[in-house]
Amino acid sequence: MSTSTTPLAATDAAVSLTGKDLHLAFGDNKVLQGVDIQVDAGTTTTVIGPSGSGKSTLLRVLNRLHEPQQGDILIDGRSVLGDNPDELRRRIGMVFQQFNLFPHKTVAQNVALAPQKLRGLSKDEAYALALEQLDAVGLKHKADVRPSTLSGGQQQRVAIARALAMRPQIMFFDEATSALDPELVKGVLSLMAELSKEGMTMVVVTHEMGYARDVSDNVLFMDEGKVVETGTPEKLFNAAESERLQTFLSQVL
Repeated sequence: MSTSTTPLAATDAAVSLTGKDLHLAFGDNKVLQGVDIQVDAGTTTTVIGPSGSGKSTLLRVLNRLHEPQQGDILIDGRSVLGDNPDELRRRIGMVFQQFNLFPHKTVAQNVALAPQKLRGLSKDEAYALALEQLDAVGLKHKADVRPSTLSGGQQQRVAIARALAMRPQIMFFDEATSALDPELVKGVLSLMAELSKEGMTMVVVTHEMGYARDVSDNVLFMDEGKVVETGTPEKLFNAAESERLQTFLSQVL
């Protein structure tokens, strides 16, 4: 968890994100079948469900790593399907299971790279921003080491700092803790909870039910490419309506 007073999220006013009737199939495999998602500005929506239910694909469609075959994606009520996908990805930060850090670059260089290449910052400006962002995740003292010298939890915090250095309006987390040893999970989840508290618009795919229950404003339960049930954590965890969600919760809680 961050021990710094530097805010994690340094963005302008929060934005909303909407996915409407999203469909995607790979051949005969229908991965998303009419998915709707509404994330109000400054709120956190957690997506839960069994493996293979389409959760990660939903994130990839929402930032157009996969183009939807049907449906629409809106930020603040405006469709972004006609926008340059790279422009959209500057607005949406994404943190994956795997850290994907460049092993031959220092921690600070990893964080500074995208602001320099994509935001046009000078080398010095990008490095200063990297230090600021590393400070926010409690790793400024590791700025000049290689990622391989860090623990998995530290590497994931660097990956979060790297995403935040692009000053995104929205953050996606795709199973960001599932590759970590159990004792490292807490620090990363604390960091994500802190971001949520600061009012970042977030979509989080996770198997961490405690996080979903305690931090989310809204929870989406997916199964077989469809949204089976959605609502507040209290509603979904304490008064699940669908038999499918009741069964899922009985297995994971």
